[in-house]
Amino acid sequence: MELKQTYAEEIALELNGLVELDEIVNLIEQPKFDTQGDLAFPCFILAKALKKSPVEIAKELAQAISHPYFEKVVAEGPYVNCFYDKLDVSLMVMKEILHKQENYGSSELGQTKTVTLDFSSPNIAKPFSMGHLRSTVIGNSLANISEKCGYKTVRINHLGDWGTQFGKLITAYKLWGNEQQVKEAPISELLKLYVKFHDEAEKNAELANEARLWFKKLEDGNEEAQHLWKWFRDESLQEFAKIYQLLDVEFDSYDGEAFYNDKMDEVVELLVEKHLLIQSEGADVVDLSDYSLPPLLIRKSDGATLYGTRDLAAALFRKRSYQFDQSFYVVGQEQTLHFKQLFLVLEKMGYEWPKDMVHVPFGFILKDGKKMSTRKGGVILLEQVIKEAIALAENNIAEKNPALPDKEEVAKMVGVGAIIFHDLKNDRQSNIEFSLSDMLKFEGATGPYVQYTHARARSILSKSAIDLTLLNPAGLNDPYSWPIIKRLLAFPEVVIKSFDYAEPSQIAKYLISLAQEFNTYYAHVKILSEDIGLEGRVALVQSVAIVLAEGLKLLGIKAPERM
Repeated sequence: MELKQTYAEEIALELNGLVELDEIVNLIEQPKFDTQGDLAFPCFILAKALKKSPVEIAKELAQAISHPYFEKVVAEGPYVNCFYDKLDVSLMVMKEILHKQENYGSSELGQTKTVTLDFSSPNIAKPFSMGHLRSTVIGNSLANISEKCGYKTVRINHLGDWGTQFGKLITAYKLWGNEQQVKEAPISELLKLYVKFHDEAEKNAELANEARLWFKKLEDGNEEAQHLWKWFRDESLQEFAKIYQLLDVEFDSYDGEAFYNDKMDEVVELLVEKHLLIQSEGADVVDLSDYSLPPLLIRKSDGATLYGTRDLAAALFRKRSYQFDQSFYVVGQEQTLHFKQLFLVLEKMGYEWPKDMVHVPFGFILKDGKKMSTRKGGVILLEQVIKEAIALAENNIAEKNPALPDKEEVAKMVGVGAIIFHDLKNDRQSNIEFSLSDMLKFEGATGPYVQYTHARARSILSKSAIDLTLLNPAGLNDPYSWPIIKRLLAFPEVVIKSFDYAEPSQIAKYLISLAQEFNTYYAHVKILSEDIGLEGRVALVQSVAIVLAEGLKLLGIKAPERM
């Protein structure tokens, strides 16, 4: 039951239609201090209509409102504050969680609707670095959250498998490459060639022309260029697959930029048909000066298509193929202008659905305060970081719990979870300084801390002699259980809020606070004491374990039963 909604309905009933229910819901606040109650309604907006002071209105409303789940309703200045009945509300919350299990917090917000999510999208022939982590884990979590809210999701990995960089790479390979070395270590060798090209191009301007020539050959179907491009792509996908398997991330589509090669003529034809394509300095563009934006480049003077052309083709293809209701592009904040241009051009083409397309930007992972750059070789390889995290987790387990079964599998859950949580606990648009030591701390606001709290709850349940399927708990009203109940009650609202704001950090921060409240409870309460409150306490522990596991799952993190 949504108690905020219930409170709003009781207020609306007393106001007799004076204020819309939705407006009342939006006005209800959480008091700053627990001693002030659990919900507060400000009466300022009623003063003019009722021709009374907000303080007087609050007193009258407080006297009129009553409900079985409210212990009392009081006026505090211009606010009407309600206090939940702890016994009744705690029992209601625990029963709902135990009944719904992992479905607690699910909603029908997106029933019958589809969301497409474009995320991860690494560049072929370049290593999967820490810089790619953010799009991958944010996008994966948003897909999980969308499904929790009832949406059907389509997870798209729009691979960077086309573009001028392939002209550079083919040029570098033909000049300095060694087939055997590339076969033995494809990504690292291709990265060396890519970095060398940029070093040499600074000294020799002719290399850039050679690269442009090879990319034009690739676009024109040259057999040698096509063979090298396909080889680079196949080797890269095999390397990426290892990373995605470690992160437990899957996709419905790997259609990258090259997939749209035969779909861009239609885009150009549509733009011509709608009189949107104009020439500027020899290139074909769509003018966006009426929005105070630079034009979107569609076709260069040599006829080569551009990033914008491909994204227009991709948007049309996805709308036709998936009939999406919302479309998320989880791409770094440096692409904000590009997506503004993209959506506006689609609107100028006469489509209504671009209003349902959302750029989900995020900040950088920085190294020594600077953005990592592949062309300068300043990258930290994600696979290497994951392996180090797993190794550190194995060492911790060997020290603290050497007899733990499935040590390797648990270490993988903890190591990978540490990396994902470190990213997702930060607000999406914040920059994150890369620090392996901070990322892999197993205390404080970290993934391992939340995982360990879940394992602790599961350990308590395993020691209980009570059949968890036959629990018949009573409500709880002790001072240590109540903060947990309030956090558990908030979970469904946090899930919806995280979807509305496309912000997985809402879930991560929630899990930290729930884990902290539970560990405080564990430190002060003898949970398994054989007394009348035992079943209620065990029900609370089970409720916490269910919500922690489900919250971690939404972030793309596994919850070990034992640690």
